[in-house]
Amino acid sequence: MNYIGWLILFVVFAVLELISLGLTCIWFAVGALAGCITALITDNWIIQSIVFIIVTVVVLVFLRPIAVKYINNKAEKTNVDSLIGKKARVLEDIDNLNAKGQVSIDGMEWTARSEDGSEIKKDALVEVVAIEGVKAIVKQV
Repeated sequence: MNYIGWLILFVVFAVLELISLGLTCIWFAVGALAGCITALITDNWIIQSIVFIIVTVVVLVFLRPIAVKYINNKAEKTNVDSLIGKKARVLEDIDNLNAKGQVSIDGMEWTARSEDGSEIKKDALVEVVAIEGVKAIVKQV
């Protein structure tokens, strides 16, 4: 493939990345650019393809985690994820064996279970460690 084919492939991947905005196709675009540069050096399409694959994999493995970390670092927790780490008041004794327990988290009542299976008495202060379905998994503070 000549360098124009690689440039077309680069543009296709770049446009797909602009449409998706999910850091999915940009890595292939970088690989296509490397294939384009290789096409200027050699006419061997096998070498160009190998360079494309190697550069794509290297960029994907090493740069994607860094890019995701810095691009998505301002994401705020929403809905259920925002409850993890919050303090709650036990409204009804928590007893995992008898499937009982209820807590109040930010004024909302949740069915609760203790993280370690221990019983937690009414009016105790607990911390939410996880949400499993409609149940808050808590530990005593």
